[in-house]
Amino acid sequence: MVHPRSMLATAPPPPLEAPCPALQELQAGLLAPAAHIDPKFLYDTLGSSLFTAITQLPEYYPTRCEAEILRDHGAAIARHVGAVDTLIDLGAGDCVKAERLFGALRPRRYVPIDISAEYLQTAVARLEHAHPGLEIIALGQDFHDALALPAHVPASRRLFFYPGSSIGNLDPAQALSLLTCIRAECAGGGLLIGVDRVKPRHILEPAYDDALHLTATFNLNLLRHVNALLGSDFDVHDWSHVARYDEAHSRIEMHLQALTDVRVCWPGAQRRFSSGERIHTENSYKYTVDAFRDLLARAGFGDIQHWSDSREWFSVFSARA
Repeated sequence: MVHPRSMLATAPPPPLEAPCPALQELQAGLLAPAAHIDPKFLYDTLGSSLFTAITQLPEYYPTRCEAEILRDHGAAIARHVGAVDTLIDLGAGDCVKAERLFGALRPRRYVPIDISAEYLQTAVARLEHAHPGLEIIALGQDFHDALALPAHVPASRRLFFYPGSSIGNLDPAQALSLLTCIRAECAGGGLLIGVDRVKPRHILEPAYDDALHLTATFNLNLLRHVNALLGSDFDVHDWSHVARYDEAHSRIEMHLQALTDVRVCWPGAQRRFSSGERIHTENSYKYTVDAFRDLLARAGFGDIQHWSDSREWFSVFSARA
């Protein structure tokens, strides 16, 4: 039962006979000449839990670097952000990152948004007990498809919070499009966003291919999620996790690679994968400070400031709309 102060809003499921955009997207990606699956499908309930575990790994530095920045520069960030009525958390997950800002920013309401609605509701239930005076409006949706907030979320003094360098999952053109949409939704407010920096390969690749193989498990779980959604028959034992840094494009690429010749079937279609053939599952773009500042400016943001961790591996940007 949802607490009266909070709301978990999700789009109603389509009629069974109607085409489902997510299923169409999955099928189109699997049948493309270079097979791919959008990284948003990594985050079912198990995938979200696995990612939370990944953030605790010694190899995975972004979460610790971002937390260091928010801890050491929190007062300066709060001064730049200014008064906040509504804190909107994109890709909220377990809501822990945004929760750390509540004391400094003192928002009247909190709007966490995540594609994994079930996982998000668990986090919201915890927040209700920890912060009884905070209005919570939780939204289970894919904000990459459409960023449109409900009418009952006031338009004044909105701060969008997009942590963890999740913006790196989008190519620069897609990132610009999303940032432009955010800018349109927060006039008079702003954006607080975490951005991973360009670094040497020997630092980047272990963060996406750790010794405990948690990232591999996270990536392989995608196939189980696709099976549940599409009715396909992927066998995770037929695939291996691959992560590599593409220096020319300043991005980590994650793939699933077939270990043998395999045929995957689902209702109405099938595909044969040759041994060694890959399915592209995620990019994670890395930015220089100047490159990301330029991206924010092109999206219409101004008064842009940033703070870095002590090693200058990660940055948090604050920008006014």
